Amino acid sequence: MHPTGNVRLLDSLVKEGVITAEQQEGALNHHQMMGGRIEEALIDTSVVDEAVLLKFIAGIYNTRFVSTEKLSKADIDRLTLEKVPKAIAESQTIFPVLFDSKKSVLSVVTPDPDNKEALQEIQMSSGVRKVNAFVGRPLAVKAAIGKAYGGDIHAFAVLDKGAHEQFTNMLNVFERNLVSEESMTVSLADETSRERVLSEGDLSQGGSATGSAGSRGIASEAYAETLNVLVSLIENARADLRGHSAQVARLIKKIAERIGVSDTQASAFAIAAHLHDIGKMSAYHLTALNVSEYEGHRTSAAKAVRSPLRLMESVDLPRDTIHTLESMYERFDGKGIPGEASGKDIPLGARLLAISDTYADLTQNPRNPFRKTLRPIQACEVLERYKGSIFDPNLVDLFKHTVTGEDLKARLLADRHLALVVDPDPEETTVLELRLIEQGFEVAIARTVDQAVKILEKGAVEIVVSELDLKPQDGFALLAEARKHEWGEKVPWVFVTGRTARADATKAFEMGAADFMTKPVTTDILVAKLKQIMEREARGQRRTRGVSGSLEEMGLPEIVQVLWHGRKTGSLKITSKSGKGEIHFVDGKIYNALYETLRGQDAVYGMLKLVKGEFMLDPTFKAPQQLIEESPEALLLEGMRRLDEEGVI
Repeated sequence: MHPTGNVRLLDSLVKEGVITAEQQEGALNHHQMMGGRIEEALIDTSVVDEAVLLKFIAGIYNTRFVSTEKLSKADIDRLTLEKVPKAIAESQTIFPVLFDSKKSVLSVVTPDPDNKEALQEIQMSSGVRKVNAFVGRPLAVKAAIGKAYGGDIHAFAVLDKGAHEQFTNMLNVFERNLVSEESMTVSLADETSRERVLSEGDLSQGGSATGSAGSRGIASEAYAETLNVLVSLIENARADLRGHSAQVARLIKKIAERIGVSDTQASAFAIAAHLHDIGKMSAYHLTALNVSEYEGHRTSAAKAVRSPLRLMESVDLPRDTIHTLESMYERFDGKGIPGEASGKDIPLGARLLAISDTYADLTQNPRNPFRKTLRPIQACEVLERYKGSIFDPNLVDLFKHTVTGEDLKARLLADRHLALVVDPDPEETTVLELRLIEQGFEVAIARTVDQAVKILEKGAVEIVVSELDLKPQDGFALLAEARKHEWGEKVPWVFVTGRTARADATKAFEMGAADFMTKPVTTDILVAKLKQIMEREARGQRRTRGVSGSLEEMGLPEIVQVLWHGRKTGSLKITSKSGKGEIHFVDGKIYNALYETLRGQDAVYGMLKLVKGEFMLDPTFKAPQQLIEESPEALLLEGMRRLDEEGVI
């Protein structure tokens, strides 16, 4: 019988001198009163530190341990998660963390690494050759399952003692059982009044505060956090939707920032996401998808669509928030609720909220139309199925690229021409950017002439697509300025503009523009023309470009795997507060690495600790010699093993 999960573990700890007999008795008393696992009793009573306890248990089973901190930060890829079905993960408390496809080895974390029956079941269902079991804290493994499979972004909060105490105190103050939608409205109204006293600017109708750095307004971080806390309290009564609004707010803000809307507008959209379910706590969870598909949901939505605004009428919500909430059940084809708008006449925030709310429901709520939680890629496939009918097709494409990480992965695997798109309209540039990325381009976006010049000065732009109506000068002035410098003298230039005057087209060609097109333009035709121009200019001499990004956007282990499987060559340069380093690739193999004073394998292991920083892949670099013989896979496995032992992550 395994020693964890019962008092035998206490005897082993006392025997080895890790705890005293008095501490054993205290932990046992706590365990008898509170129930649960004995490991949790030991940690809760501070008898033994988590790392010491897990290391001790790992020694019993001759395996490794994974700390709570590491599990809370783990970003497990879909392929690995799919190896262990959610039902098995929850029933057996087993969480997959790493899959070695080459060796067909799956690594999992569990409080019971000797649960051979469960491990054999996973091995058979996943088809892997071997399953390695690491030790983890019971509640941490459950939290990891809730976060990865259920999308519960607050899953690890209960394990943070400080946060837990603060949350408990907050519940005592607000008296959780008395919190209602109406009382929340009053609290928010009071919060807004306090904000106005502190603010020097007029925030009505969505305006932003001006004045001192201390000025705050309705879209401030403090206000958003207030919404998050109070809405989360309401959602606690709906187990399947716990944390739903916070997840929707995170998604909508991420996509809004990806499009390039202002910070004020992005915050207004996030406020709408926090509030979108207020006053709709019926048997149905109303999303744009199920409101369109089921008559009962549609009837409920027709009655409740303005509930958030009625409850919040004492609060001067931003105009964009109001428009987003009013139109969140409108359909792209015009058949939604209240049925007053279609296509791009539907406010941008409402189109984003419809997508984000539906996606969160599909990936978090087991009572969604499919009666099971879907994986991210499956949820995106559902959104694609309703492109052009319920959802904005271009925003669905952008959403899929963003939430699945396809954008950055595609950039890493392709050698791309850099196109600069200069246009003040975020929606226009979003559609074009997506199509360019799909067709092998890397894209830079500028909203003004000044921004465009700064990008052009770097000398990497290979083609420009520009609007004429720009600020502070127009597109002609930008082209004239570019032609004065070496960096812009020969860059192909295409004008895509709302202007229709023949004189503008004539002037464009006189200045050397490659093409002049009047909006609206079919994006596929425009991209095809740009490819033809590039092929004509390059004459087969395609220039190889680098790719840059953030380690928070894609972790170093995943980057290494992408470059390895893609058989890429070049130097991956890493910059962080801890230092600079680089990894040299040749046909996907790691030839050498440098990080501060470290060289070779040790440099790779050192950089695997980095979770924040920037990376840049230089595909023109040629490694002078091979100093590392191990495969990237072996380096990653050994690096993760070392991190496990050090408890770094």
